[in-house]
Amino acid sequence: MRKLFTTLLVGLAAAAAVLLGPAGPAHAAGHTPVVFVHGYTGSTSNWATAMTAFLAAGYSSNELYSYEYNYNASNQASAAGLATFVNQVRSRTGASKVDIVNHSMGGMVSRWYVKQLGGHQYVSHWASLAGANHGTTFASSCVIFPSCVEMLPGSSFLNTLNSGDETPGSTRYATWYSPCDGVIIPYTSTRVDGAENNLVACQNHILFLTDLLVLSDVRRFLAS
Repeated sequence: MRKLFTTLLVGLAAAAAVLLGPAGPAHAAGHTPVVFVHGYTGSTSNWATAMTAFLAAGYSSNELYSYEYNYNASNQASAAGLATFVNQVRSRTGASKVDIVNHSMGGMVSRWYVKQLGGHQYVSHWASLAGANHGTTFASSCVIFPSCVEMLPGSSFLNTLNSGDETPGSTRYATWYSPCDGVIIPYTSTRVDGAENNLVACQNHILFLTDLLVLSDVRRFLAS
């Protein structure tokens, strides 16, 4: 069974995933809580560098959460789990909305939640690092799993996700993509119509997760 996790970093070096605790006090003046959503074969540990950087920039541990899901299952099921997770974060923090930062297939999971499940009501900013937002031919290597079938360009999942308005509601959207990605093929698949699409000169797909310049840009976007 999928478990919902938050991630708490101690100091600036160590990171550990922990279960969401009971609801806490109302969210005080500060940052909008951030929910990180990993990609295919990923986990909450993918966001250790990002959380360290966000803590160093003034976020508190009560403002940073990471969603864990079964990356082989249908992205629709993972998006439904994300909806529950976001509601738990909102309940715990007292915040009316969250920001979502995603990587790779996490772009599909989180945008299905935002667009198809009405999550745009509860998401202030949506930031996608090397997101598989229009699919990738790389997914042909794992089509025994529903998530990879959905990640292939032209899949019914992606056709539904990208039909009509790709950036609905008052949510602000941004992407970061690179011709050196190597996993999102074509690399321009990350771009989303209506979003602030940021071209990164040359960055590896996985190293987006630890690129401090990109993460700083993401924080700037979330603060906008």
